[in-house]
Amino acid sequence: MSFNALIIGASSSIAQAAVTLLADNPECRRIFTVSQCPLNFSTNKVTPLLCDYSDSSIHNICKTLKPYAGSITQVLICNGILHTNGLNNQPIMPEKKLEDINTEQLIHLYHCNTVVPMLWISRLLPLLISEQAVKMAVFSARIGSISDNKTGGWYSYRASKAALNMLIQTSAIEYARRAPNVKLVAFHPGTTDTPLSKPFQRLVPKEKLFTPEFVAKRLLFVLDEAEVDQKAAYLDWNNMPINW
Repeated sequence: MSFNALIIGASSSIAQAAVTLLADNPECRRIFTVSQCPLNFSTNKVTPLLCDYSDSSIHNICKTLKPYAGSITQVLICNGILHTNGLNNQPIMPEKKLEDINTEQLIHLYHCNTVVPMLWISRLLPLLISEQAVKMAVFSARIGSISDNKTGGWYSYRASKAALNMLIQTSAIEYARRAPNVKLVAFHPGTTDTPLSKPFQRLVPKEKLFTPEFVAKRLLFVLDEAEVDQKAAYLDWNNMPINW
């Protein structure tokens, strides 16, 4: 059965690899990509959309997509940050100890990793009401699991992903009533060879450092296998459940 796909945060390496895979899928008719900067893709299946990820900009994107309501059955929300070169002239890196915590970093990571994906989950709901199964993957991380936290540290990133997981769980309850054919998946991609993980790759075993292409393949496989059961799932790249 043919379908349309929506990829948000399309400038990320995994998202771009997913675009390539979906473009090669004859059942995928159109791929809508959302990014802050213009992107070039070597396929005429892609319809690129620019967004600054403000509430009003997300609202306008959803208005643009309204004619395709009910036909978008794969959604990838790939937004998120772990570190940046600077915020208020200070670099952002994961906190190693309590003294490293500061208000600006907590708020910034919460906005990027939690608020922005949640705005998409909220605003997309009317477009995803469909008689077909709809699969939505939101990029989370194993580090967002409260029960799995054995090492501490990385306060802002952990908290932002844990909060995102709670919002996905809570959204799934409402989606079950209003758009029951939608499956929400909090997806952990593993450590992927991208700019996000670059400062932290030194201690990662070679076999545990994945290419974006590998993760994109696993992501689409996980979505294909996901059961539409009106419940949120928290899954890793190997399609294994993670404890919330």
